[in-house]
Amino acid sequence: MGGNVFIQNDYLSLSQLAGGLRDMPWPAEAACERVRDGPGVTQRTHGLIMKSNHGPSINISMLIKQKKIVAAYAARSFRQHVKASTNLSRNKPRIRGDIFLRAAFLVSKWKEIAMNSRIDYRKTSAAVSRNFNGFQEPSQKISKWAAVPRIPAHCVRSKFACAAPAVAMFLVGSGAFADTSDVKGPKPVIVAKSGEHCKDDPNCFNRIHYAVKPVARVKPGQKFILETRDGLDSDLDFSSTAEDVAAVDLNRCHPLTGPVYIEGAKKGDSIAVTVVDIEPDEFGTTTVVPGFGFLRDMFTDPYIVHWDLNRLEARSKDMPGISVPNNSFMGTIGVLPDKEELQKWLKREQELADAGGAVLTPQPVEALPADLCGVDGTAKSECLRTVPPRENGGNVDARETIVGTTILLPCFIDGCGLFAGDVHFAMGGGEVAGTAIETGGRVTLEAQVRRGGAKLQTTMHFEGGSQLKQLAPSSFYAISGLPVKSEGELPVFETYLGGEKIAPLANLSEDLTLAARNATLNMIDFLVKTKGLTREQAYVLTSVAVDLNIAQVVDYPNVGVTAILNRDVFKEQ
Repeated sequence: MGGNVFIQNDYLSLSQLAGGLRDMPWPAEAACERVRDGPGVTQRTHGLIMKSNHGPSINISMLIKQKKIVAAYAARSFRQHVKASTNLSRNKPRIRGDIFLRAAFLVSKWKEIAMNSRIDYRKTSAAVSRNFNGFQEPSQKISKWAAVPRIPAHCVRSKFACAAPAVAMFLVGSGAFADTSDVKGPKPVIVAKSGEHCKDDPNCFNRIHYAVKPVARVKPGQKFILETRDGLDSDLDFSSTAEDVAAVDLNRCHPLTGPVYIEGAKKGDSIAVTVVDIEPDEFGTTTVVPGFGFLRDMFTDPYIVHWDLNRLEARSKDMPGISVPNNSFMGTIGVLPDKEELQKWLKREQELADAGGAVLTPQPVEALPADLCGVDGTAKSECLRTVPPRENGGNVDARETIVGTTILLPCFIDGCGLFAGDVHFAMGGGEVAGTAIETGGRVTLEAQVRRGGAKLQTTMHFEGGSQLKQLAPSSFYAISGLPVKSEGELPVFETYLGGEKIAPLANLSEDLTLAARNATLNMIDFLVKTKGLTREQAYVLTSVAVDLNIAQVVDYPNVGVTAILNRDVFKEQ
């Protein structure tokens, strides 16, 4: 923070502002040393005046030390000391007057600046204005302000020393000496959580409907913090067992914080939501819940891994030798639909359910808000589950949406109705076990409105800079997957289409889901054979540290999926 201040045009004698401070007693024991005035030489007043090639200067650091001035604002344009010009012909130190014109403007706005000091702002600013074009001795002003103390006479050997308090007034008034920890930006809006579960929290809900009321309002560009819960809204902790996992009620998924009304956002606009920060909780879990997950037909027993989290990594006694880096993101972020969009989604999902597809239709048990979506709710048959993502975003589980990225969401209603939750400390692309490293956290966001942006998107978009590089491992191992299976096997995701043709086949045509399943099973086998993990541990590790990437979709019948293991996770305990 270097730099000097030189303002051209008018000059003003420093001594004219000597009476600018009140109640700032100078130390009577100040050591003074008489030396002659002139370039390169100056007088000392308890270390306040120091040598300068341009004449006397104020030793600001010493001034602060002596007067214990604690400013409330950090200066940007004024630096560690002000260099003064000296009129040698009259032997009067002077400083450019425009600086003090700004000082008068600033001190007129400040109410209280320093500890142990009070400034008569009205008198000071008026005096500066009156004296700007003329020269008067300080005593002429001080005589009118009887309460203003004087520097001890034995220390006053030059008008420059007499002017030091006035310079302090100016510099403190401009906030030059605030410690950076004292400087705060605008306070964010905080949507806080309360109670043990979502049902105890007025800022939490777990069903999607256009009539869910906003719990907060923010302006475009205003930061806001959402305090979120883990995606299961569970009671799991370090002592939880597999039996506790089996008892988890999936009707509570997902507890979401919001909705937040974005001021100025209209239907047909979009909002650009930048992820400013995610502070994860200190505990997280990865669970295998019976009946849920990509390989739910093969991993049918409950299982849990307890994670100890910090800002850098996740470690677990259940997974010795594994350290998963922190790449926190919101598994769920979205906006509320309008009535027309909601009805469209309800219709298509019911048709799929009628065909035997895996769909979670409206379920009022544990549904929130209870008066709208609960057992006695007014719209209980219309409140959508949060598990599947839709055009409004929701449970997209896009692991790339880490801090620094911007998420683009179309607005179906005025204010958009933004919500978020389900923080994942880390996740492999695919989240194959059905869960990542699940945790709660404090999510800081900032939203901007893009007029008419909804016309450019029918689903959630997101953008960023170098975040993908941050996610890339420094060392990896990859395994390919193909749409092949054992003869007679009927994967669970194929059952609703009928198994008469599929079950006998060992090879399916252009089936990316089967290729991803094949890649996942190949990776689990590899980890069991080479790393000594149990199959459950390998399944969990694949869910949090292995990415399923599409290799190609054109080489029919065998489209390809690649499972990429982040080998950086293998570290000594």
